[in-house]
Amino acid sequence: MPQSPRPTPDEELLRHGLRYRMDCPAAIEAEMEVLGSDFRANGYTTRAQADTLGELLSLSSGDLLVDLGSGCGWPGLYLAAKHDCRVLSVDPVVEGSRVAARRAVDDGLALPTVDRAWSVVGLGERLPIRSATVDAVVHTDVLC
Repeated sequence: MPQSPRPTPDEELLRHGLRYRMDCPAAIEAEMEVLGSDFRANGYTTRAQADTLGELLSLSSGDLLVDLGSGCGWPGLYLAAKHDCRVLSVDPVVEGSRVAARRAVDDGLALPTVDRAWSVVGLGERLPIRSATVDAVVHTDVLC
């Protein structure tokens, strides 16, 4: 049986972008039950695992956390709220970055309330930050 051709990088970004546009109450309810979050996450990191990450990283007020492949902002925005740190959410998919940015505002982490969370479209290879300014990095479900 012949294999279908692999999707191009652009096709993959489009496919992921469609997932971020879905806003289904039943999916959010299932996510709350399974993961303990309501971020419209598309990974498998549970709240307990996110809590463990925060503890292991010793996150505290003023620290800068970079969440690579952040999608809708889980778990970076959650960790920023819980540990009073700052977070830069980085994702190559525009739609995911937009959802994370809206969530940051809704959770009171970003302007107009405060300025502790930013969301950018990008890759881990080229981050819009200066050297030696990051305190911790997370990348949940990125290498799957």
